[in-house]
Amino acid sequence: MPGASRGEGAFMYSKDSGPPAQHVVLIGFMGSGKTTVGSLLARQLGLPFVDMDHLIAQQARQSIPRIFEEEGEAGFRRRESAVLTELITAPRAVIATGGGVVTVPDNLPKLKDLGFVIWLNPPEDVIYSRICRNQDRPLLRTPNPRLTVSELLTRRLALYASAAILEADVSEVTPEEAAYGLAESARFYFASKAVCPKPSSAST
Repeated sequence: MPGASRGEGAFMYSKDSGPPAQHVVLIGFMGSGKTTVGSLLARQLGLPFVDMDHLIAQQARQSIPRIFEEEGEAGFRRRESAVLTELITAPRAVIATGGGVVTVPDNLPKLKDLGFVIWLNPPEDVIYSRICRNQDRPLLRTPNPRLTVSELLTRRLALYASAAILEADVSEVTPEEAAYGLAESARFYFASKAVCPKPSSAST
Protein backbone atom coordinates (compact mmCIF):
# COMPACT_ATOMS: atom_id res chain seq x y z
CA MET A 1 0.00 0.00 0.00
CA PRO A 2 1.67 3.26 -1.08
CA GLY A 3 2.53 5.63 1.74
CA ALA A 4 1.93 3.03 4.40
CA SER A 5 3.99 1.70 7.25
CA ARG A 6 3.96 -1.80 8.70
CA GLY A 7 2.20 -2.46 11.97
CA GLU A 8 1.90 -5.71 13.89
CA GLY A 9 0.58 -8.84 12.18
CA ALA A 10 -1.21 -8.20 8.90
CA PHE A 11 -2.07 -4.56 9.62
CA MET A 12 -0.63 -1.69 7.57
CA TYR A 13 -1.17 2.00 8.32
CA SER A 14 -1.25 4.91 5.90
CA LYS A 15 1.04 7.82 6.78
CA ASP A 16 -1.53 10.30 5.49
CA SER A 17 -4.32 9.67 7.98
CA GLY A 18 -6.10 13.01 7.64
CA PRO A 19 -8.18 14.85 10.22
CA PRO A 20 -9.78 13.35 13.36
CA ALA A 21 -12.40 10.74 12.48
CA GLN A 22 -15.89 9.97 13.71
CA HIS A 23 -17.04 6.72 12.11
CA VAL A 24 -15.22 3.44 11.60
CA VAL A 25 -15.60 2.51 7.93
CA LEU A 26 -14.89 -0.87 6.35
CA ILE A 27 -14.05 -1.01 2.65
CA GLY A 28 -12.96 -3.93 0.50
CA PHE A 29 -14.01 -6.27 -2.27
CA MET A 30 -17.19 -8.33 -2.05
CA GLY A 31 -16.63 -11.30 0.23
CA SER A 32 -13.84 -9.62 2.19
CA GLY A 33 -15.81 -9.91 5.45
CA LYS A 34 -17.06 -6.35 5.89
CA THR A 35 -20.52 -7.29 7.17
CA THR A 36 -19.45 -10.22 9.36
CA VAL A 37 -16.46 -8.49 10.91
CA GLY A 38 -18.19 -5.11 10.97
CA SER A 39 -21.11 -6.26 13.10
CA LEU A 40 -18.71 -7.81 15.61
CA LEU A 41 -16.48 -4.73 15.54
CA ALA A 42 -19.48 -2.52 16.31
CA ARG A 43 -20.24 -4.67 19.33
CA GLN A 44 -16.62 -4.40 20.50
CA LEU A 45 -16.73 -0.61 20.24
CA GLY A 46 -20.26 -0.19 21.59
CA LEU A 47 -21.43 1.46 18.38
CA PRO A 48 -24.37 0.81 16.03
CA PHE A 49 -23.64 -1.10 12.85
CA VAL A 50 -24.69 0.22 9.43
CA ASP A 51 -24.56 -1.97 6.32
CA MET A 52 -24.77 0.41 3.36
CA ASP A 53 -26.21 -2.19 0.99
CA HIS A 54 -29.00 -2.95 3.44
CA LEU A 55 -29.65 0.76 3.88
CA ILE A 56 -29.81 1.32 0.12
CA ALA A 57 -32.21 -1.60 -0.30
CA GLN A 58 -34.35 -0.32 2.56
CA GLN A 59 -34.58 3.17 1.08
CA ALA A 60 -35.32 1.82 -2.41
CA ARG A 61 -37.76 -0.78 -1.04
CA GLN A 62 -36.25 -3.40 -3.28
CA SER A 63 -33.29 -5.77 -3.30
CA ILE A 64 -29.84 -4.88 -4.61
CA PRO A 65 -30.17 -7.31 -7.55
CA ARG A 66 -33.49 -5.70 -8.48
CA ILE A 67 -31.96 -2.21 -8.35
CA PHE A 68 -29.24 -3.40 -10.74
CA GLU A 69 -31.86 -4.90 -13.04
CA GLU A 70 -34.04 -1.79 -13.16
CA GLU A 71 -31.48 1.03 -12.87
CA GLY A 72 -28.21 -0.59 -13.93
CA GLU A 73 -24.94 -0.25 -12.06
CA ALA A 74 -24.93 3.52 -12.67
CA GLY A 75 -28.28 3.89 -10.89
CA PHE A 76 -27.08 1.82 -7.97
CA ARG A 77 -23.89 3.88 -7.68
CA ARG A 78 -25.93 7.09 -7.55
CA ARG A 79 -27.96 5.71 -4.67
CA GLU A 80 -24.78 4.52 -2.98
CA SER A 81 -23.13 7.94 -3.24
CA ALA A 82 -26.23 9.63 -1.82
CA VAL A 83 -26.24 7.31 1.20
CA LEU A 84 -22.52 7.90 1.71
CA THR A 85 -23.17 11.65 1.86
CA GLU A 86 -25.99 11.16 4.39
CA LEU A 87 -23.76 9.10 6.66
CA ILE A 88 -21.13 11.84 7.00
CA THR A 89 -23.40 13.70 9.42
CA ALA A 90 -25.06 10.60 10.93
CA PRO A 91 -24.42 9.49 14.54
CA ARG A 92 -21.14 7.68 15.03
CA ALA A 93 -21.22 4.06 13.82
CA VAL A 94 -19.31 1.21 12.26
CA ILE A 95 -20.14 1.30 8.55
CA ALA A 96 -19.73 -1.54 6.05
CA THR A 97 -19.60 -0.15 2.51
CA GLY A 98 -20.28 -1.92 -0.77
CA GLY A 99 -17.34 -3.39 -2.63
CA GLY A 100 -17.59 -0.92 -5.51
CA VAL A 101 -18.01 2.27 -3.52
CA VAL A 102 -14.44 3.31 -4.38
CA THR A 103 -15.12 3.20 -8.14
CA VAL A 104 -16.91 6.57 -8.02
CA PRO A 105 -14.20 9.28 -7.80
CA ASP A 106 -16.37 11.64 -5.73
CA ASN A 107 -16.77 8.94 -3.08
CA LEU A 108 -13.07 8.85 -2.14
CA PRO A 109 -13.04 12.21 -0.30
CA LYS A 110 -16.40 11.29 1.25
CA LEU A 111 -14.87 8.14 2.70
CA LYS A 112 -12.04 10.16 4.20
CA ASP A 113 -14.60 12.57 5.68
CA LEU A 114 -16.48 9.67 7.24
CA GLY A 115 -13.62 8.65 9.48
CA PHE A 116 -11.23 5.78 10.20
CA VAL A 117 -11.23 3.75 6.98
CA ILE A 118 -10.19 0.09 7.23
CA TRP A 119 -9.53 -1.92 4.07
CA LEU A 120 -10.19 -5.64 4.55
CA ASN A 121 -7.90 -7.21 1.96
CA PRO A 122 -7.92 -11.04 1.95
CA PRO A 123 -6.21 -12.97 -0.86
CA GLU A 124 -8.12 -13.30 -4.12
CA ASP A 125 -8.56 -17.06 -3.73
CA VAL A 126 -10.16 -16.57 -0.33
CA ILE A 127 -12.54 -13.97 -1.74
CA TYR A 128 -13.64 -16.23 -4.59
CA SER A 129 -14.16 -19.23 -2.30
CA ARG A 130 -16.53 -17.12 -0.21
CA ILE A 131 -18.64 -15.69 -3.02
CA CYS A 132 -18.62 -18.30 -5.80
CA ARG A 133 -21.93 -19.87 -4.71
CA ASN A 134 -23.72 -16.60 -3.98
CA GLN A 135 -26.36 -15.90 -6.63
CA ASP A 136 -27.13 -12.39 -5.30
CA ARG A 137 -24.00 -10.72 -6.71
CA PRO A 138 -25.15 -8.86 -9.85
CA LEU A 139 -21.62 -8.12 -11.06
CA LEU A 140 -20.75 -11.83 -11.03
CA ARG A 141 -23.53 -12.88 -13.40
CA THR A 142 -21.01 -13.39 -16.20
CA PRO A 143 -19.82 -16.41 -18.25
CA ASN A 144 -16.62 -16.58 -16.18
CA PRO A 145 -17.16 -15.28 -12.61
CA ARG A 146 -13.64 -16.26 -11.54
CA LEU A 147 -12.12 -14.07 -14.25
CA THR A 148 -14.56 -11.28 -13.40
CA VAL A 149 -13.42 -11.31 -9.78
CA SER A 150 -9.78 -11.11 -10.84
CA GLU A 151 -10.37 -8.25 -13.26
CA LEU A 152 -12.56 -6.21 -10.90
CA LEU A 153 -10.16 -6.70 -8.01
CA THR A 154 -7.18 -5.66 -10.11
CA ARG A 155 -8.93 -2.44 -11.16
CA ARG A 156 -9.93 -1.60 -7.60
CA LEU A 157 -6.80 -2.35 -5.58
CA ALA A 158 -5.25 1.09 -6.01
CA LEU A 159 -8.58 2.74 -5.19
CA TYR A 160 -8.93 0.82 -1.93
CA ALA A 161 -5.34 1.69 -1.05
CA SER A 162 -5.88 5.40 -1.71
CA ALA A 163 -8.97 5.51 0.53
CA ALA A 164 -7.70 3.42 3.45
CA ILE A 165 -5.99 4.46 6.64
CA LEU A 166 -5.48 0.84 7.74
CA GLU A 167 -5.11 -2.24 5.51
CA ALA A 168 -5.75 -5.61 7.13
CA ASP A 169 -5.78 -9.21 5.94
CA VAL A 170 -7.73 -11.00 8.68
CA SER A 171 -8.51 -14.13 6.65
CA GLU A 172 -6.37 -16.38 8.86
CA VAL A 173 -8.11 -15.48 12.12
CA THR A 174 -11.70 -15.89 13.28
CA PRO A 175 -14.14 -13.00 12.77
CA GLU A 176 -14.18 -12.49 16.54
CA GLU A 177 -10.38 -12.25 16.66
CA ALA A 178 -10.40 -9.88 13.69
CA ALA A 179 -12.98 -7.64 15.36
CA TYR A 180 -10.98 -7.53 18.59
CA GLY A 181 -7.77 -6.55 16.79
CA LEU A 182 -9.48 -3.92 14.64
CA ALA A 183 -11.24 -2.47 17.69
CA GLU A 184 -7.87 -1.99 19.36
CA SER A 185 -6.57 -0.31 16.20
CA ALA A 186 -9.59 1.99 16.11
CA ARG A 187 -9.17 2.96 19.77
CA PHE A 188 -5.49 3.69 19.18
CA TYR A 189 -6.30 5.78 16.11
CA PHE A 190 -8.95 7.87 17.85
CA ALA A 191 -6.71 8.39 20.86
CA SER A 192 -3.84 9.52 18.65
CA LYS A 193 -6.14 12.01 16.90
CA ALA A 194 -7.52 13.52 20.11
CA VAL A 195 -6.65 17.20 20.41
CA CYS A 196 -6.01 18.52 23.89
CA PRO A 197 -7.49 21.97 24.62
CA LYS A 198 -5.01 24.83 24.81
CA PRO A 199 -4.40 26.03 28.37
CA SER A 200 -5.98 29.37 29.21
CA SER A 201 -3.83 32.41 29.93
CA ALA A 202 -4.80 32.08 33.59
CA SER A 203 -3.29 28.59 33.83
CA THR A 204 -0.16 28.17 35.90
